[in-house]
Amino acid sequence: MLPSVLQPLAGGQSLLTAPAETAVTVEGVLDAVTGEYPALSRRLRDETGAVRRYVNIYVNGNEIRRLQGLATEVAPGGEVLIIQSVAGG
Repeated sequence: MLPSVLQPLAGGQSLLTAPAETAVTVEGVLDAVTGEYPALSRRLRDETGAVRRYVNIYVNGNEIRRLQGLATEVAPGGEVLIIQSVAGG
């Protein structure tokens, strides 16, 4: 699922799916769902491929930085939630 601020970068979609018959990594999911949306890919990951610090990604409710990062496995049917931090005052 994508927050509303990122939806314009994904053709207005709030939900992107990555078909998988076996477990895949978060990195594989991101590669699959951002392939058609390079602007979204650049917003989520930096030039080295790391998740940008203001982007939080959750797999089934668990933040990937507390798990195995981009190597965190996502089982078929698992949910990946992307949240972009909002700063300001």
